[in-house]
Amino acid sequence: MGNTDSKLHFRKAVIQLTTKTQPVEATDDAFWDQFWADTATTVQDVFALLPAAEIRAVREESPSNLATLCYKAVEKLVQGAESGCPTEREKQIVLNCTRMLSRILPYIFEDQDWRGFFWSTIPGAGRAGMDDMDDEDEGARPLAESLLLALADLLFCPEFTVQSHKKGRPDSVEDMQSLDSCEYIWEAGVGFAQSPPLNYIHDINRTELLRLLLTCFSEAMYLPPTSDNSILNPWVTFFCSTENRHALPLFTSLLNVVCAYDPVGYGIPYNHLLFSDYREQLVEQAVQILIVTLEHEGGQPYRPPSPSSIEDQDVSTPHPIMYTTSTHMQQRSIKSVGPNNLFVNYLSRIHREEDYDFVLKGLARLLTNPLTQTYLPNSTKKIQFHQELLVLFWKLCDFNKKFLFFVLKSSDVLDILVPILFYLNDARADQSRVGLMHIGVFILLLLSGERNFGVRLNKPYSLHVPMDIPVFTGTHADLLIVVFHKIITSGHQRLQPLYDCLLTIVVNVSPYLKSLSMVAANKLLHLLEAFSTTWFLFSAPQNHHLVFFLLEAFNNIIQYQFDGNCNLVYAIIRKRNVFHQLANLPSDPTTIQKALQRKRKSPDAISRTSSQETVSMEGSRPAVPAEPGTLKASLVAMPGIDKLTEKSQVSEDGTMVAVPQTESPQTPEHSAAAGTSDTESISGRDNEDVFYTEAEMARRRLSSSSSSVISHWNPKPDWVLSWKSKLPLQTIMRLLQVLVPQVEKICIDKGLTDESEILKFLQHGTLVGLLPVPHPILIRKYQANAGTAMWFRTYMWGVIYLRNVDPPIWYDTDVRLFEIQRM
Repeated sequence: MGNTDSKLHFRKAVIQLTTKTQPVEATDDAFWDQFWADTATTVQDVFALLPAAEIRAVREESPSNLATLCYKAVEKLVQGAESGCPTEREKQIVLNCTRMLSRILPYIFEDQDWRGFFWSTIPGAGRAGMDDMDDEDEGARPLAESLLLALADLLFCPEFTVQSHKKGRPDSVEDMQSLDSCEYIWEAGVGFAQSPPLNYIHDINRTELLRLLLTCFSEAMYLPPTSDNSILNPWVTFFCSTENRHALPLFTSLLNVVCAYDPVGYGIPYNHLLFSDYREQLVEQAVQILIVTLEHEGGQPYRPPSPSSIEDQDVSTPHPIMYTTSTHMQQRSIKSVGPNNLFVNYLSRIHREEDYDFVLKGLARLLTNPLTQTYLPNSTKKIQFHQELLVLFWKLCDFNKKFLFFVLKSSDVLDILVPILFYLNDARADQSRVGLMHIGVFILLLLSGERNFGVRLNKPYSLHVPMDIPVFTGTHADLLIVVFHKIITSGHQRLQPLYDCLLTIVVNVSPYLKSLSMVAANKLLHLLEAFSTTWFLFSAPQNHHLVFFLLEAFNNIIQYQFDGNCNLVYAIIRKRNVFHQLANLPSDPTTIQKALQRKRKSPDAISRTSSQETVSMEGSRPAVPAEPGTLKASLVAMPGIDKLTEKSQVSEDGTMVAVPQTESPQTPEHSAAAGTSDTESISGRDNEDVFYTEAEMARRRLSSSSSSVISHWNPKPDWVLSWKSKLPLQTIMRLLQVLVPQVEKICIDKGLTDESEILKFLQHGTLVGLLPVPHPILIRKYQANAGTAMWFRTYMWGVIYLRNVDPPIWYDTDVRLFEIQRM
């Protein structure tokens, strides 16, 4: 009954607020307290009882009342942070104000005239209740700063969000100002050894505060996409600065809570149906806060110091990431080292192997969770925040190169690879998950730039993760190739811009692949067959790049790993006509026109026709399109592969040497004269400063006939000759010239029809001294730029928007960073 009364009181207060035309004085506590003092409304109640239309009406018709409401709510949070919320009533007031602000802030952000409101000080309001916060500070703090500092304090408030250390003295309240929050880190892990007892009330309160913090940071959603990386999010910038004395323990708490979480709990079947897992809600909010705060500061990407110099800066203290117990000391010393964003700074300076191990195992455990098979259907809990985890893993590898090398040092990297391949395969038919496809491919592109990744792929694949791919016996490299083939041949059209990336990954790892299975070898040859048809090669200015990538991968394997790859060599011999057709590719105008007039099937339709599909793995389900009505967030387009990567050559001692980038011509017509590199962009449409949505970009790419680029595309013979002359066919042609006669002779002499005998012969054969001199290994390493930074921002906020549905924080507000589309 009490709860119903609360809701009525709250609704009555809202109606009073929306109907008052005169400003209500800030000193009229009786009026303002109705919103938080005597109500026990849940966050869902607040969203239901305070409709969007009424918030907008107050904003337009009684702006001073909306301003006072925000100011008073922040004032209550500041008072709670100062007092430490010793009573239940004070705790309830803090929670009510938190819910109220989470509801109102998006409507402040959506209106350009209001966006600066929180960064101003309230005229005539003085420091009411706020002047004790910082005696040194003259004048008033902007409202946003007061709010962020109060939230940081409240996240380490004994008996509200953390366990009190004062035992047996219920009357004593810990002094919030002198409290050392490094002793109250929420979970054991990086830089903290004790695991505090689980307290679901604390978890719920943390979750509410983090939700408001995330809402504060979400101002970024209301600004249109821009390539200007110097525009920083002021909320994140302030919160992650030295002004926040809790930056270090909070960063550590968030990271540890995420990486220590085990959704399966005690392993009791169906336990997630018996009780609510409050920790999961906290982990979701924590990982979302982490990825938003770790968005890079503007300017040049920060490169953390080399491992040796990191260790020189360490202080041996009880907090062994890299810091002293006194956060103030640490924050002063940090000013001279690394980025001003302390979260990025701390992340880049984690260096202990046991910390890396904790983080990697935690992320792998969570990413693998949705793949877990059990005999009892739905008996284990499946988490839904794998996209945020992938972004966090990306940030870790990007900002902490030593972590990246740790990941690649052992076969633990495969515990990340397998779930990523599972997600890629599962999402390939679902257009609402195109962002997930991109982030998975980008992570693999980043990893493939390192030699160790290729080497690790040779480990036999013995897991039985249910995927609807052909059954095979082989290595993790085979799994990667089979999944990539499936994406290209049976994914939806809008994945076409990713083909370059997928094949770049294959090229990067190819010099290290010791033994491909027959299934994977056939898949690669099948892709070459599909991409080298004349209609496909001639139908778009960049399609021939895909053939160059595949030929480069074959050359790498033949030159560097011939001995173990008899399956691939046999597949090349069987499909030798494809290579002969490429060598003799016609370039006369008549043939070009004939090829283009042929019915333009999509490349994936062609690919299916000649692919011998086998039985899929047991327990797998086919990839399915999105359900009608599914919401998706639009994305900006990715830059072309030549902007995404930089070329490095592997020298004899194994070190990488950057290859200077050649200027790519601006228009297709110039390409013949300029002689561009085989895989460089010649469309002139990868201008980083123009942000298309990926839907527009998909229409512009490859062979969708409606595209304006393609419809005006008129390939000329000199264009075909300009790249045909560069096709790297010499190694393969030499191999065929030597081996085909030998294989044919054996078949005739011994009357062989069994391919196992031929494979045995190829296995013991050698081409030493018969092939051209091995070319240097060329690796295309991922490089960040304005285009990728913008893509990550739109993807990350799109995921956060769609995942926060209870309550629907941003639903139906005027977001401008992306569009919400219904499938």
